Amino acid sequence: MGMQVGGGKAGTVVDVNVVPLIDILLVLIIIFMVITPLTPKGLEALVPQPSKDQQQTPDLENKTVVVQVMGQDQLKINNEEATWDSLEPRLEEIFKERAEKIAFVKGDDKVMFRDVARAIDLMRAAGIDKVGLMTAKLEAGQ
Repeated sequence: MGMQVGGGKAGTVVDVNVVPLIDILLVLIIIFMVITPLTPKGLEALVPQPSKDQQQTPDLENKTVVVQVMGQDQLKINNEEATWDSLEPRLEEIFKERAEKIAFVKGDDKVMFRDVARAIDLMRAAGIDKVGLMTAKLEAGQ
């Protein structure tokens, strides 16, 4: 802090020397700019784990659900036999616990398209968001 003494009728005039204060503030700004990127950006969260008592059904472990429409009013959900009447309730049961509601329809070569369309309608009624058509090339991985 400096002091200026001047002559005149006003008496003493005091000026505050702000240069050291600005130097300290600039150093603090630089320190905070360097420290800021080192702070973590996200929140720590624990992912809930299934209890050991809860048993997972094989349907929940198997992600891909394929409804196969075969001739003579025969249906299969993956490898499980189904009927037209039991298709919608069974699909609702399978997809009740799943977040992703995606399933596929596979029709045999000799099946009429109306049967495949009926299966798609029942799947949509069961709450499945996305229904894909499985072809022979898709099944072969091409």
